[in-house]
Parts: sequence; structure tokens; C-alpha cells
Amino acid sequence: MANATTSSIDIAAPVERVMAVIADFEAYPEWAEQVKSVEVLEPGSGGRPARVRFTMDAGPIKDSYTLDYDWAPDDRSVSWTLVKGQMQKAQDGSYALTESTGSTTVTYSLAVDLNIPMIGMLRRKAEKVIIDTALKGLKRRVESAG
Repeated sequence: MANATTSSIDIAAPVERVMAVIADFEAYPEWAEQVKSVEVLEPGSGGRPARVRFTMDAGPIKDSYTLDYDWAPDDRSVSWTLVKGQMQKAQDGSYALTESTGSTTVTYSLAVDLNIPMIGMLRRKAEKVIIDTALKGLKRRVESAG
């Protein structure tokens, strides 16, 4: 992913439990601070949603947008791309999960392009805030459910 911001976190849970939380979009407003509402628009294969609409408020980035998801057959990664957004003209992201003894390393990559001009440094800072907040929320959600 060109010009993506990437960060990782270790979560004390197996890959299956982490991916189950990632795939439970309706619960995102409970743990992902920026996400205000979620609607699954199209179910996908294997019980994983294919198209999802989000409303988010991440400080400088407030948007309602729709993403298409591509789930890896081994359930160790998921990627997405923007279908439609109000403020965003592009978004590509992914979660990649790597299991080690007793924990899972989650790597989140995100590249966002907005309809308004934004200096690259500010865009990357906003991406980093979104990623760090999401990873910390994901860790809290998964580990508290264990």
C-alpha cells in the first residue's frame, strides 16, 4: 500500500478471537472511539461482511463512508477499500494477524486521501491517531472479552 501509515500491537489472545472482534462491525461504536455508527450493507461469504457503511468522527476527519472488505481464506488478514465517502476520496487499509505463543500481533496499515487539501504530514498524523486509537481499543476489547 503506497504512502500507508502502519503500526502494530500485541494482544494476549488467539488469532481467532482477535479476528472475531475485527469482524463484528456492529460492535465497533462500543470500543472504537472514532466510530459513531456502523451498518453492514452486504453480507459476504463465511459470515464476514463484504460492504459496510461507517459514520466516524476522528477530530479533523469527520465522514460517512462505505468500505468493501476482502477477507483472507485463512482468516489471518482482511483488507478494505473505499467505495464512497463524503470527505474521503480514497481509503485503503488492512489488518494482518500473526500468532505467537499466547498472543497475536496485529499490524494495521491505513492510507487515506481526502477531498480537501491536506499537507502530507498532517494526513499521516491523522492516520497515526486513527490507527493507534483503533489498535488500543481493539486490544482492550479482545482482552476484556477473554
